Amino acid sequence: MSGRPVLLTVDDDASVSRAVARDLRRRYGADHRVVRAESGPDALEALREFTLRGDDTALLLADHRMPGMTGVEFLELAMDIVPGAKRVLLTAYADTDAAIRAINDVDLDRYLLKPWDPPEERLYPALDELLEAWRAHSRPSFSGITLIGHQWSAETQTAKEFLARNQVPYRHLDVTDPAAGRLLTAAGLGDGVPLPVVLLPDGEVLRSPSLRELAERAGLSTQAESPFYDLVVVGGGPAGLGASVYGASEGLRTLLVERAATGGQAGQSSRIENYLGFPQGLSGAELAQRARDQAVRFGVEVVTAAEVTGIEPQGDGRVVHLDGAPSVTAHAVVLATGVSYTRLAARGVDDFSGRGVYYGAATYEAVNCTDQDVYVVGAANSAGQAALFFRRYASRVIVLARGSDLRRSMSEYLVARIEADPKIEVRTCTEVVGADGVEHLEVLTLRDNVRGTVEQVPAGWLFVFIGAVPATDWLGELFVRDSRGFVLTGLDLLGPDGAPPPRWPLERDPYLLESSVPGVFVAGDVRAASMKRVASAVGDGAMAVSLVHTYLERS
Repeated sequence: MSGRPVLLTVDDDASVSRAVARDLRRRYGADHRVVRAESGPDALEALREFTLRGDDTALLLADHRMPGMTGVEFLELAMDIVPGAKRVLLTAYADTDAAIRAINDVDLDRYLLKPWDPPEERLYPALDELLEAWRAHSRPSFSGITLIGHQWSAETQTAKEFLARNQVPYRHLDVTDPAAGRLLTAAGLGDGVPLPVVLLPDGEVLRSPSLRELAERAGLSTQAESPFYDLVVVGGGPAGLGASVYGASEGLRTLLVERAATGGQAGQSSRIENYLGFPQGLSGAELAQRARDQAVRFGVEVVTAAEVTGIEPQGDGRVVHLDGAPSVTAHAVVLATGVSYTRLAARGVDDFSGRGVYYGAATYEAVNCTDQDVYVVGAANSAGQAALFFRRYASRVIVLARGSDLRRSMSEYLVARIEADPKIEVRTCTEVVGADGVEHLEVLTLRDNVRGTVEQVPAGWLFVFIGAVPATDWLGELFVRDSRGFVLTGLDLLGPDGAPPPRWPLERDPYLLESSVPGVFVAGDVRAASMKRVASAVGDGAMAVSLVHTYLERS
């Protein structure tokens, strides 16, 4: 976008058109962009382009007598695209009756007679007044991505979460918002268009884009620049970011591959207060962005919206297969794919995922929860932090915990603050057993496991923080995992007699964080027996890189 409001003139007489634009530029050119068109249809097309790019249109100055489309007809159609623009009709003396009628027909702000010489007396004073009025009521234009979709749409929520977690500036307009309707009209899209629709700052329109397409258009890198690296890190949570920073800072050419957004599960946390060195705490998104910036500064190449589908040894290299993109090969790999929250196994809950039910903090939805009840399921630190975050917006936050005491799994500093907060209610020994609604979540069914009673409560917002599930099925049989899918490493791979795992090709035992595939190390929550804390994940990443150096030196 240009940053300067547009003044659009329309006149089929080329000489008059040039004269109007000349006088406008002389007076307003320093602060406004003067654009001229020589027909109503051309002017409408220009308005659509400006609107899709996010440019503000302050003034429309149209000649009345034009073939094909009169000035009044143009101004009437332009109202649907730029309703806030001031409308001026240029007319001859003989057409003043039509101009007067247009005041009511198209909400005309002013009509001016031709010729307008001298402009200092017959043009500028009127336009000065109109532009001053426009500035008084105009809102600053938005220069980022505009996302148009249903508030209660899982696809829209997925796109919102992806943009928010990748720190991409965007705004969401519900499809029922009049501003969204004007943008869809400007884009020439009807009611049946697949949602969400994404409008880019350059005016490009995406219809129900995939995350990969959205990432590419938002300027994120989605495929590797080289076929070979010293180190490939799979997963961009604290462990993966830690491994990337330490790897690149120690001279390894490092590629970080992330399926969704850097930060992982920790990046979804509304607040992290027990991380060393941040006495005031910080959000998971802020920690993730700082770590990503640090990694990039050391030369890490970051690929986003790229899904790894397999890792296999091939000679001295380790081949990392990517979905929809060329494979890359590395001397060593750090697997740091983390975990995701366990799905809530209750009737109807899955039907409302993204439509009132969310896994993780989903802080981008906080403002929509204003003055409403919010339910939080879980009893660990992430649930406690979410409750304290949402209480700033909600009328009441209800924490549902299956256990009898939050202190069994939540840090004392969080429990104390929750117990002292009058806006937070804790219901222990309680679980969600059902969810109902029409377009979105409206009712939760809760069971008190002590009394054995069941009740239904009105609820539009449910945030779930229970359990941890590793997504490791894609790894294949070469990687030894425990019964829950967490990857075994080091001594945990050895049998009762100290024997290495089947298919282990080396004479030495696996290193501490090494998987059953030599040269592939595991860090963070995806590793079996790991401590599920941000600090320990970062430590795992650093230790993994140290072991990578040992592996490379002795290979």
